[in-house]
Amino acid sequence: MTTPDSPVPTGYAEALAELEAILVRLERADVDVDVLATEVQRAAALIAVCRDRIGNARLQIDQVVADLGDA
Repeated sequence: MTTPDSPVPTGYAEALAELEAILVRLERADVDVDVLATEVQRAAALIAVCRDRIGNARLQIDQVVADLGDA
């Protein structure tokens, strides 16, 4: 398990995989409340990475489409 202070992955796929692992752990019935808070903090950081990567991809795609329209 990682901590909120662990380095956040820079890639979308790695961040998503870690988010999925957190979800599996949170879906267990015996989740400790202290662990829950830590996992939610980590998930929030990972979600921010995913949103950033999606936003960057969207900008790049928009640029490619715009360039195709200019051609």
